[in-house]
Amino acid sequence: MSPELAFLLALTLRMAITAAFVITASIITERSGPVIGALVATLPISAGPSYVFLALDHDAAFIAQGALASLPINGATMFLGLTYVLLAQRHNVIVSLGAAVLVWFALALLVRQFEWTLLGGIAANVVAFGICLPLMARFRHARMPLITRRWYDIPLRAALVATLVATVVTLSSTIGPTGSGILALYPVVFTSLMLILHPRIGGPPTAAVIANGGWGLMGFGIAVAVMHETALRFGSANALSLALATCVVWNLGLWAWGRRRVRYV
Repeated sequence: MSPELAFLLALTLRMAITAAFVITASIITERSGPVIGALVATLPISAGPSYVFLALDHDAAFIAQGALASLPINGATMFLGLTYVLLAQRHNVIVSLGAAVLVWFALALLVRQFEWTLLGGIAANVVAFGICLPLMARFRHARMPLITRRWYDIPLRAALVATLVATVVTLSSTIGPTGSGILALYPVVFTSLMLILHPRIGGPPTAAVIANGGWGLMGFGIAVAVMHETALRFGSANALSLALATCVVWNLGLWAWGRRRVRYV
């Protein structure tokens, strides 16, 4: 088998595995309402596979360095969410999603200009969450209409994430760990939910899903920091496993806390 064919087959397999993750998460999100859906959407559904495949092609130092760039980008995703949530109350999906994506790319370009440290990345997240969480809080509750899935919904989401994985894996050697860490954290799941749900159920209910995802993104940021700190010490596989466990435990904790609050209200 030629090296080119082997690369294409491996890339196709990676895209297919990622698409399977997205399909499963999408079904759970649509059937669970804005709170549970947001917790599922903030799991590393797209970034996780991207980093796994990066770890197969690069050493632990590459993963640790990429995580340093991913950490402030997590803050950029919070501003993407805030932009969408505010605009979606009155505007259509083109305006709301378009502006949110422009904000993300502008912040990504800004992140690209700096050499980040762990402390700097944490500070960027503290600022982002400190600004965005209070502003999104009042939009977290909205009546969720019945969702009728269309034939292209899940294939579209799967295609978006699979394309991201293919782009990150293919370009990783060219753009280096910083560029790979930025691309790996492009919020495909958030933007696909906006793109598909907004025209069907309206802006406010879709915004409620995104607004509820803020606390989940905080746990994701902690997971990225864990990945950076453990990659060189314990290897990429262990670092990725610890990061995934951090996300799962954090979101389960949010779920349990939410149920406890409802019980005592």
